[in-house]
Amino acid sequence: MTEQAYIAHLVAKAKAAVAEVDAYTQAQTDRMCKVAAKTCWNHAVLLGTTAYQETGMGILPSKINKNRTAALCYEWMKGKPSVGILEDNPLTNIVTIAKPVGVVAGITPSTNPTSTAGFYATICLKCRNALILAPHPRARKSTNLVADLIRAQLREIGAPEDLVQCLGSAQHGDIQLSNDLTGLLMQASDMIIATGGAGMVKAAYSSGTPCYGVGQGNVQVLVDEGFTDYDQITSNILASRTNDAGTNCTGEQTLYVPQRQKTDLIAAFEAKGCVCVRDPADIDKLRKGIFPDGGPINRLVPGKQPKDALAEVGVTIPDCPLVLVDLESYGAQEPLAREILFPILRVNSYTDFEEALAEAKANLLLEGAGHSSSIYSNDDARILHAGMVLPVCRLSVKMPNVAVTGLPFSNGMPPTITIGCG
Repeated sequence: MTEQAYIAHLVAKAKAAVAEVDAYTQAQTDRMCKVAAKTCWNHAVLLGTTAYQETGMGILPSKINKNRTAALCYEWMKGKPSVGILEDNPLTNIVTIAKPVGVVAGITPSTNPTSTAGFYATICLKCRNALILAPHPRARKSTNLVADLIRAQLREIGAPEDLVQCLGSAQHGDIQLSNDLTGLLMQASDMIIATGGAGMVKAAYSSGTPCYGVGQGNVQVLVDEGFTDYDQITSNILASRTNDAGTNCTGEQTLYVPQRQKTDLIAAFEAKGCVCVRDPADIDKLRKGIFPDGGPINRLVPGKQPKDALAEVGVTIPDCPLVLVDLESYGAQEPLAREILFPILRVNSYTDFEEALAEAKANLLLEGAGHSSSIYSNDDARILHAGMVLPVCRLSVKMPNVAVTGLPFSNGMPPTITIGCG
């Protein structure tokens, strides 16, 4: 079977499944959504273990917990209308009716293959859409496992199993996963949700198919002048940045601290076992080793602990939960200003809050525009000003930035495990 015929075959099955559920009631639709979420919850250990063993990235307990987090999104969707009339506005005489989009291509990353796939399935089924997953080649087995488990549950409730499919399944083991194959799927689908590196997200947006892209986070963290609760700052960042060995796009990347507070804040991190790299020669090794020749991130470092990641680029440090880099440069002239997927945090100082905002904005425009950032301040006007200036869709205040997902219902943000950007 050619690649074109293979994609056409999967899309035809998906379209037939969408047609079959077109007349489903809200109750029938919600039942499909619920079984997808319950599958992620009930098989969290199996899915997390499979992803961890296959990709070799991250931390096993975090991988397991991410599947449960994806499942929890159902609790927010539960009871919300997604079938038929959503609103009948007597003032405008406008009636809003929900209809399926059709076939959704779901591009999943190697960093979070099972939780992303499970979340995609939950939101697609809530809207009576079909999902065809395109896994990262390093996560073929684990992503297909999600699809197989959900398909079995759909069969159990009498719903069409072809609402959820995955490229490279066991019955099509001769099909090789590739960018070309994923490109064919994107062109043949009605909509795309793409989570991955900059190249993949750009390809998705360039496919000609409507797309929601989920790319780099490159989270910037602002510490306002006079905010000195260093225990809160360090505890929050450690909890967030070390999660799953730094593979979360919501993990903090650059910290901006008032110049007169920088030494004390770094010392507070060091008191909790963190290590700070200050030697210019070592920092230069990080620049050249993490992003060789200024290109994509070195594939040997994502999802590793700091000591092991730095060893790959020739820098020796002791075991630690998080490595800090004492840095004063930013933006396009600083290679380390990009998103780095292991527990590392750049620490920049500033003398004026507007200076910090400008540098954070420059880093986000380099990578991460449209994603999220964080601020520690007791000044509501400063917080609002940061929200107005920074090009992000979510800004967390005095909390671990992983909370911008809205989970586990720790703030008022709608829960999600994908945050759009671009």
